[in-house]
Amino acid sequence: MPDRNTSGPLVRRFEDLSHGDVAVVGGKNASLGEMIRNLSSQGVRVPGGFATTAHAYREFLEAGGLYSRIQREIEALHRGAELATVGEEIRRAFRGTDIPPRVADAVRDAYRSLGDTLQRTDPDVAVRSSATAEDLPEASFAGQQESYLGVCGEEALLDACRRCYASLFTDRAISYREQHGFDHLKVALSIGVQQMVRSDKAGAGVMFTLDTDSGFPRVVLIDASWGLGESVVSGAVDPDEYQVFKPLLDRADLNPVISKTTGGKLSRIVYSEAAGKAPTITVDTTEQQRAAYVLDDSEILQLARWAVAIEEHYGRPMDIEWAKDGLSGELHIVQARPETVQARKQAATLRSYRLTERGHRLVDGLAVGDAIAAGKVCKLRSAEEIGRFEDGAVLVTGSTDPDWEPIMKRAAAIVTDHGGRTSHAAIVSRELGVAAIVGTGDGTGALGDGQEVTVSCAEGEEGHVYAGTLGYDEHDIDLARVPETATDVMLNIANPSAAFRWWRLPADGVGLARMEFIVNNHIQIHPMALVHYDDLADETARQRIDELTRGYDDKTEFFVDRLAYGVARIAAAWWPKPVIVRMSDFKTNEYAKLIGGSAFEPPEENPMLGWRGASRYYSEGYRAGFGLECRAIRRVRDSMGLTNTTVMIPFCRTLQEADRVLAAMADHGLARGSNGLECYVMAEIPSNIVLAEQFADRFDGFSIGSNDLTQLTLGVDRDSEQLSQLFNERDPAVTHSIQALITDAHRRSRKVGLCGQRPSDDPDFARLLVGAGIDSVSVAPDSFLLVKENVATAESELRQQEKAPEADEAEEAGR
Repeated sequence: MPDRNTSGPLVRRFEDLSHGDVAVVGGKNASLGEMIRNLSSQGVRVPGGFATTAHAYREFLEAGGLYSRIQREIEALHRGAELATVGEEIRRAFRGTDIPPRVADAVRDAYRSLGDTLQRTDPDVAVRSSATAEDLPEASFAGQQESYLGVCGEEALLDACRRCYASLFTDRAISYREQHGFDHLKVALSIGVQQMVRSDKAGAGVMFTLDTDSGFPRVVLIDASWGLGESVVSGAVDPDEYQVFKPLLDRADLNPVISKTTGGKLSRIVYSEAAGKAPTITVDTTEQQRAAYVLDDSEILQLARWAVAIEEHYGRPMDIEWAKDGLSGELHIVQARPETVQARKQAATLRSYRLTERGHRLVDGLAVGDAIAAGKVCKLRSAEEIGRFEDGAVLVTGSTDPDWEPIMKRAAAIVTDHGGRTSHAAIVSRELGVAAIVGTGDGTGALGDGQEVTVSCAEGEEGHVYAGTLGYDEHDIDLARVPETATDVMLNIANPSAAFRWWRLPADGVGLARMEFIVNNHIQIHPMALVHYDDLADETARQRIDELTRGYDDKTEFFVDRLAYGVARIAAAWWPKPVIVRMSDFKTNEYAKLIGGSAFEPPEENPMLGWRGASRYYSEGYRAGFGLECRAIRRVRDSMGLTNTTVMIPFCRTLQEADRVLAAMADHGLARGSNGLECYVMAEIPSNIVLAEQFADRFDGFSIGSNDLTQLTLGVDRDSEQLSQLFNERDPAVTHSIQALITDAHRRSRKVGLCGQRPSDDPDFARLLVGAGIDSVSVAPDSFLLVKENVATAESELRQQEKAPEADEAEEAGR
């Protein structure tokens, strides 16, 4: 039986509400009141207003005789009537019902009171729906009812209220309640009437108190665009994205913004000034707006601190909407609700996907989740075409809204032209567990209807759509059965955008973070081409640099920013465990392929043995480029506060070269020992082994590069097919070098690690390393569990061997 209780207040002010009033005013409005009452003292700014209650909604239904009408239509739906027909009949009945005088008077009085508080007659307000079962962790109704912005005047407000009531029976809302077993007549609707924040003259967006794809809990993720926030929520624009590291937010001397990306922001939603037009319109943004960040760092940090305060108050991850008033310049929180996707995930198992073959890339965008899927493309222009969607197809469209949800769960994957990681398409895909790539720019143009494609979200932050059906593996890592080891098992991480994906692995840190991957993929420009931009003769390179560095007056700052953000994401993922970042180790032929690089790289017959690693850092031809690398590391450590970052010098041939590199680092403000900075050296040249103790006097640790060490010890080109049978990391000359290095380094109290896959492929090699006393091994994330098991077995065998002589001695003594 429906709840027909109409007794009780019809309107409640936000400041009189708390989280315990969900049954009366819905989750959205109860949350606004909860924040105003409890978080205002912490500086969290929430616009004031009031809410109509569930009692007012039920009085509206009683006055219009709508209970029986709804019941009749729902019964018809259960007998097979079309959802669209049922929904339209109910909504028509709502629109034809006058709001009862008692309810209308209560709304008018509250609206006038709000105007008195704001010292304005007929203030602009936002009118939002809040279902009484909405925004619970186990049932999110978010986005299913309508909101109306910029409503002004009593009669306009009452009309917006009537339309909000009707929106409780949109087709998507009816469908959702049917699927989840909610009784339509037991769900009531409250209406929140809130002071309008003039974000049309500034910007707005969404933030989450965790990483929405990986569930990494120690960041605040903020999306931002110009104008009203609807453009971000709906996915109509590609917003800016900012990430803030929560553990260091309480340090006023730090700036823990660890990632900033400018979105396309091609349009914005603003109020219409023209009479007779819709209250809001969409207009194009200017070139300057597209290039600029919506928020500066101080505003990003303020929002992040508010997000943490909200999360701590509610005791769970939160999904929060914010807006900036362009008239006052003030930031506001306009909604907050529990995050509903990652909160339900089980953390005991980590599923990993990996492509086993490569194909032609058709389109790229932001990856949602980390799955891989394949199917035929089904391109749809609007939700009106969803009737022709086939189960298991790859949905390709411009953007989605709640009208698309009936088919999204039937899709193998979803690809959209527009939207960020907090857009509707991203949020719903994540909730459904469907692979999605959003913000591709031209997915609808690049992909053909009926074309077989593979959608990969397993390669980091950027997702790729490949032609054809490609092979891939998926397997589960059972985190409950990872053995304990005395030897540290660390990870090799190249792609910073994939770092959060592996945060649940109980690794002992990162043994190798490759700087050149960040330079190659996230920067793409040769650092010296930025240093000498004004003198660059290559016009094609200059044009490409201008495109990539849009918004940067100082071109070198682009390099420092991108590199710092890339390193920071990796360091944050394993804070406070050590993250060892290898300074750039491109060869000259690889550097030359970077934009503008050919002007700064000499031709070499054998780049593998040429101008690489340490030899570049102090030379005039690259010294300024190395300075940019040092500036980025300094920013990560000293400004962001991620002091778990250790630097590592590759291919350091001589002791004199080590001294020159350390001096160059100090000249660039990155002195070993400063602010606790440790500096490691790669052990990959025989000279590093022969003079290990002298190198140990200059560096804090060693990391064995087994591929180069094998190559140079045996004199074998590791890329030569003819000599492949001679390339053996377990050759006695190589293993003797490893054992000798460990002995000499430990004599100087220096740690030694090894980076490479051999301990996962070869249990005997793992035994050799453990027996030699290696301090750590570092491997690719998908090999982590196997290496842990190999190392644990090797340690167990070693303990048994050590016990055997003791047992023999005891037995001999007994005789």
